[in-house]
Order: sequence, then structure tokens, then C-alpha cells
Amino acid sequence: MNVYELISFVVYFLLMTGIGVYFFIKSRDKGEKDYFLGGREMGGWVSALSAGASDMSAWVLMGLPGAIYFSGMNQIWISIGLVIGTVLAWLLIAPKLRRYAIKADDAITVPEFLSNRFKAKSPVLRIACAVVFVIGYLIYAASSVYACGNLFSMLVPSDKIDTKMLGMVIFTIIILAYTLLGGFKAVCWTDFFQGMLMLAALMIVPIIASIMVGANGSYNAEPTPEHYYSLLVNGEFSWASVANILTGLGWGLGYFGMPHIIVRYMAIKSKKEMRKSQIIGSTWTFLILTMTTVLALVARDFLSTPLASGEKELVFAKVVRQMFSNGALALIGGILVAAILAAAMSTADSQLLASSSAFASDIYKTVINKNADDKKVLNVGRFAVIAVTLVAFGLATMVYYLDITNLMGLVSAAWSIFGAAFSPVIILSLFWRRFNYKGAVASIVAGFVSSVLWMILFNLEYYGFTSVIANTGLYELVPGFIVGIIVGVIVSLCTKAPEKEVTDLFDEVKNFKEDDEQVTATK
Repeated sequence: MNVYELISFVVYFLLMTGIGVYFFIKSRDKGEKDYFLGGREMGGWVSALSAGASDMSAWVLMGLPGAIYFSGMNQIWISIGLVIGTVLAWLLIAPKLRRYAIKADDAITVPEFLSNRFKAKSPVLRIACAVVFVIGYLIYAASSVYACGNLFSMLVPSDKIDTKMLGMVIFTIIILAYTLLGGFKAVCWTDFFQGMLMLAALMIVPIIASIMVGANGSYNAEPTPEHYYSLLVNGEFSWASVANILTGLGWGLGYFGMPHIIVRYMAIKSKKEMRKSQIIGSTWTFLILTMTTVLALVARDFLSTPLASGEKELVFAKVVRQMFSNGALALIGGILVAAILAAAMSTADSQLLASSSAFASDIYKTVINKNADDKKVLNVGRFAVIAVTLVAFGLATMVYYLDITNLMGLVSAAWSIFGAAFSPVIILSLFWRRFNYKGAVASIVAGFVSSVLWMILFNLEYYGFTSVIANTGLYELVPGFIVGIIVGVIVSLCTKAPEKEVTDLFDEVKNFKEDDEQVTATK
């Protein structure tokens, strides 16, 4: 790392930490709702970019371009699925979830919303949600820490110290600092700046690389692999191609229930800001995924030294370094490479906050200490942030030393767990009046278990192991989502219909005519 890159990184880290300190000072006398949901005061721009940035972890600048770089255009089905899922979630889920969460006793977490939606006195639903949260977010946060270590080791190679481990330690401390201090508002505002940086980097780098290739010809003498530009695996219509398409489109199903994303919908302050967020959020995601694909394709001609298989997650960083390698230009390169850190950090902070809020609000306050005041719940939440961070760092360390999987594999596993467990129950809760409490619990458990079982039985080869039965190539989120929907419907129909107060709440939300400024945090 040259001095200009170092300056860029230091300035970036100081800015992120400064945001955390600012919101700690500004909000230190406020309660759990402000810490975990920002008091439902978030505007359209911040909510939209925070939702996008917390979604697009480091895999969008490392895992996804690497997959397209090596395997070709058949990998863009993931991008297509994510764009479709983003748009549908913003249009169908976001407005109704925001209204419903406020009407359901002003819920501030996804488990609390689900419990309040059914007027449930039993803590079973919240506990089931919390278990899935802990498992999924530990994997997800570990992937972000692991990605930061990977990037740091490339930028600061050394034979004397383990720079990957050093990078993991540094970034874990920084993420923990501003999340612990500033809570939801700090996370959203850091995500906002990180989202802008990611977008700028992905608009600038592929375009400049394309111009340079167009002016000078390909820097790479190696021929393009056969069928590289085909949307089908090996250019053939086969089960492998069908499974690849279903897998890519299936990624979009996760958006309907991804807790750290949909909680942003709940935090938007008005209908007017919701409309703004829908447009901004959908457009941002489309541009990010489109330019990621362009980057990967251009990189094959731009990189003078083709990447080795072990470098597949460093496509973006390698392109930036070749493009801005001389003198003060490295300052620009450092800022652009920091976009990868932005992607990793903007996801990790959201996961830490979501998991800590689930423990504090949905386990501690509901099961352990029902009489806890806001201050005590807030302190427990901050303690949970520290605990989850340390465990996630430990998991990332284990992944590193045991060489268990790659970044894309970690993100894929976490995404499938959340999508299968929560997307079916959120859809049914918002749009089906007959859906009941037992159906919700069954849907969460069935979606989670079926997703994990499919991964173990049919899909472990993707993660670097041997599948127990066979490798289908079909992403476990798809069957997990289907099972979650079916089980939720069957159990609801086979058990007692929801009480009148539950259906009355559903009808109230459905029939509510919201003007431009109504349905605020005030019930």
C-alpha cells in the first residue's frame, strides 16, 4: 500500500467512526426505539441507500464479479433475480409493512411485528426468530469480516505478519465502534455514504476501463473461453442451465423477508418519503448490479495479467490498481478500493444491530426480564452488539484458518437461511387475513429447516464439500421458500382461525387511506 492509498483509508475510517460519535452524543438520552429504529425519522434518500448498501455486501464487488469473470454471462441470473426482488419488495412489501408495524403496537423489530400482528402472548415466535437471527447473522457478519481481511492482505502483502488477520481485527474494531455508539441512525448514515461511494466506484471504474480498452485494444492476450457470453451453462439447455436460472432468480426471494433490509422500510417517516425511497432504492440496485456485470466482462480485456483462480474475489481491486497505479492517482484508487470496505462494513453493521435488537427486545425484554425499562434494554442491546461481533470474528477466523469456504459461499448460506425462514411469513402476514400464529411459527421453522437440509443433502458441493446425496445445483432458498409458504398455509387452515382482534387489525391496515404525511411514529 502506498502513502496515497493509506491516506484514503485513514480518512474513510475516521469519517465512519465520526458518524458514530456524532449520533452517540445526539441520541444518548433517548431510548431503545431511537437506538434500534432511529425513532422512525428516516428520510427517503437515507432509507433507500441504507437498505441497498446493507443488502449489497462485499460480494457485489468481490464474489459476484469474480463469478462472472471466470464463468461468464450465465452468472448474471443472480443480478436479474436481485433486481426483480428489490423492485417487488419496495413496491409490495415496504409500504404495507411500515403501516402494519406502526399499527401493530409500534413494533420496532421484525420478530416484534410478527408477534404483535397476531396479538400473541406466547414468546415462541420471538424465540424462533431470534434463533434464526443468531445463526444467520453470525454467518453473514463473518463473511463481511472475512472480506475485509482478504482485501487488506492484498493491499498490504507481507511475509512477516499475517495481514489478513490484521485486517480482520482492524475492521471489526471500526464497525463495532460506530455501531455500538450511534445505533440505527449511525448505521443508516454510514450506509448512506457507503452506498454513494459504492455507486460512484461502480460507475467510474467500468466506464474508464471500457474507454481504455477501446482506445488501446485488449491488454489480455488470452482468448475468451468458449460459451463465455452464453446465458446457459456451457451454451446448452440442460438441467444445469435450468437450475442455474432458478437459482439466480431465487436470490430475489430473499428480499421479501431479509430482516436487516425490511427494518429500513419500517423506519421511513412518511408516505411521501416512502415513494422517494422506492424510486431511489430500485434505481440504485439496478445500477449497482448492472455495472458490476459490466466490470467483470471488461476486466477480462483490461487486466494485463489474468487472475489466478485463487484471486477471483479481487477483480475490482486489481482493475482499480492497474488503472490508478502511478503517483497521486493512487489517491483516487485508494478511495475507489475503499468502496469494497464500504460494501462489507455497511452490511456487517446492519447485521450486528439487527441481531442485538432481536436479543434485547425479543428475548431479554420478553422472556428474561419483562419489567426492564428502556435504559436497561438499550444497555443489553449494546452488550449484545459486542457479543455478536466477537463471535462473528471468531467464526471468520475459523473460516480463514480452516479454509472452509469462499466469500460467495458464506453470503449464499446466510441469504438462504433468512429468505427461507422469513420471506414466506412476511408475505402471508401482510396479504392473507386467515393466516394465524401457529401457521407463522410453522412457516419459519419449516422454511429454515428445509433450507438447511437441502443445503446438506443436495448442495454442499457449492460450498466446497461433498453433498450427502447428490448435487442438484439448485439454490436451497428456492425449495425452502416453497416449503415455508406451503406449511404456513396448511397449518393455518388446519388450526383455529385468528381471533377477531387480529382480523380487525388486518382490516384496519388494509382499509387505511394514508395521506402524504400520515402514519408516523405516533399511534
